[in-house]
Amino acid sequence: MSAGITQKVISFRSHPLTRPHYADGMSQMSPNTITDVFSMARIAEQRPLTGDELEQLNNASAGLNRTLGLRYVEVGPERVVSELRVTANHLQPAGLVNGGVYCAIAESTGSTAGIIFGRGKPVVGVNNNTDFIASVRDGVIRAEATAIQKGGRTQVWQILCTHNGELVARTTLRTMVLG
Repeated sequence: MSAGITQKVISFRSHPLTRPHYADGMSQMSPNTITDVFSMARIAEQRPLTGDELEQLNNASAGLNRTLGLRYVEVGPERVVSELRVTANHLQPAGLVNGGVYCAIAESTGSTAGIIFGRGKPVVGVNNNTDFIASVRDGVIRAEATAIQKGGRTQVWQILCTHNGELVARTTLRTMVLG
């Protein structure tokens, strides 16, 4: 090394950002949360979840779903519907819902549908293509996921986001079944 230049070694193992961190202080999802989500998915393979089962699923919410405030209102073998009440945290500087919020709503809703079709196995999004059609400033965004293609290893979902019955975003999501 030349004079006056020092080398700084940074260890990322102890850095707090290397582990999942949630606003409520959780360092990871609890085993009960994971069990609740996958057990609800196995029920939803057979029939739509009841109000009590939806409440249990929503109470098990963690990570980004919890941060966004995403709530499932219909979960069954044919479709998954979620809703998000817009808050100031969802807005970009111009006062409109940030496009990333639509992508996240769609991926969460479509992935939940993917878990159900994947017989309770985890899925991951491998492609998320979201078209923004209209702006939203407040109120409730509703997302509905339905299957385009249900393969054994990959799936394709269409997720339509609406606000007061008007289409505001359309997503095509490809998921891959793990395990």
